[in-house]
Amino acid sequence: MKEFRQIFRDKSSLLIIFLLPVALLVLFGYAITTDVNNVKIGVFDKDNSAMSRDFISSLNASSYFTVTEQIRKDSETNELLNTGKIYAALVIPLNFEKDLQSEKEVKIQYIVDGVDASTGGIVQNYLTAATGQFNNKLTQQELSLKGIKSNVPLNVETQFWYNKSLDSTLFFIPGLMAMILIIISVILTSISLVREKEFSTIEQIRVSPVTPLQLILGKIIPYLILSLLIAASIIIMGYILFGVEVKGSYAVLFLGTVCYLLATLSMGVFVSTVADSQQVAFQISQLISQLPTIILSGFIFPIESMPYLIQLLSNITPSKYFIVILRNILIKGTDISVFYEQIVYLIIFAGIFISISAIRIKREEVG
Repeated sequence: MKEFRQIFRDKSSLLIIFLLPVALLVLFGYAITTDVNNVKIGVFDKDNSAMSRDFISSLNASSYFTVTEQIRKDSETNELLNTGKIYAALVIPLNFEKDLQSEKEVKIQYIVDGVDASTGGIVQNYLTAATGQFNNKLTQQELSLKGIKSNVPLNVETQFWYNKSLDSTLFFIPGLMAMILIIISVILTSISLVREKEFSTIEQIRVSPVTPLQLILGKIIPYLILSLLIAASIIIMGYILFGVEVKGSYAVLFLGTVCYLLATLSMGVFVSTVADSQQVAFQISQLISQLPTIILSGFIFPIESMPYLIQLLSNITPSKYFIVILRNILIKGTDISVFYEQIVYLIIFAGIFISISAIRIKREEVG
């Protein structure tokens, strides 16, 4: 009860609790995406024929590309790419239409900005696919003119499970939820206990019959309840803003969230046993919560692509396990049997940090 009263008296804590999660969700939810749309393209059409214009129109009709520049000479291509006015340039050679009608091999050139290797690779794949579609269109027309019925011996039909629209936001929201919760919970809990040290009220607690474990639980429970409310608000905002639905069990989602919050809150208590001031506690909390979640949890960068030693290091953050739980519940709707190990890891993680914190508090009392 004392901790609840302290929370509602502290205006700065209330701002962090109620405004920061919403701000982070909106900011990161709209900013973090790997989708590539409306790529600006410059076109150097040396042939300027009906067929070349048809090819350009097919690119411009796609939602992935927007032809914004008509290039007149080679030097303009480099200038447009340097200034960022276009992301890629298409060069159509002379005699494009004539050579195609003569069934000669025609080479077109794409010049793509490769500074961002990931985006450049995606754009290259889009351009290759668009060119392939135009090729198929020409082939169909040619066969039709010759009176030959086209036959495709192998027809590929791809179906995407769970995320049919391949919306990257749907993939990032679980990681974003994990990051917001760990930042909020670790910072608030660490500052709470350190505040007792700064105001010397910790001495009153030490002479009371409260045990170290009771002290830790008394600090964790209020923030656990508040963090659950924050988690619920994030899920609601995620549905309203980004259409993210809970496809799995709400009960299992509640269980996984509680286990995750126990792990993160125990980290905050541990930080409070190490730090001597609220400023130091805040800095350490940021360091051990935000950076590992962004880099090592699989939130943005796939863990499977990391070197083996880094994969081992990724086990230090509870966000790694919670993100697996969230993606299975929110996106896939799978049963707990698929990810129960992640819940066990979180319980073990919380138990270890609570035990260490209790031992450190006990030693401080003896000292």
